Amino acid sequence: MSSHPITLTWNRDDKEFSYRSYSRDHDLDFGHGVSLRASAAADFLGTAEMPDPEQAFVASLSSCHMLTFLALASMQKLTLESYVDNAVGFLEKGKNGKPVLARVELHPQTVWAEGVIVSPEKLKELHDRAHQECFLAN
Repeated sequence: MSSHPITLTWNRDDKEFSYRSYSRDHDLDFGHGVSLRASAAADFLGTAEMPDPEQAFVASLSSCHMLTFLALASMQKLTLESYVDNAVGFLEKGKNGKPVLARVELHPQTVWAEGVIVSPEKLKELHDRAHQECFLAN
């Protein structure tokens, strides 16, 4: 149906290449002049001030859910003013004892346009459907 390429680039930059010393910093190039400097999580010897893969995964899920939610709301003529999600991913021990991003909790907050009233039941329905139709959640 479609492809979504990125280019990841990492260089040793003449640093020692032992487990504790090599840099985890790398570049993610999304094309069209858009790139992002990223690293491992600080707990895994990365640079704390940079996004890590776990955060990027949580961000992708949150973004996909929001984009699907916006599409559903717009098709039902429910105008939104803003959408904020304080999403959290939880790294936990998997069945084999190794870390796994076991769950992601979304905490979306919506502000509807003046005159738009969305009941709690309707809001839940929109979020449930957005979850079912999000490409990444599936």
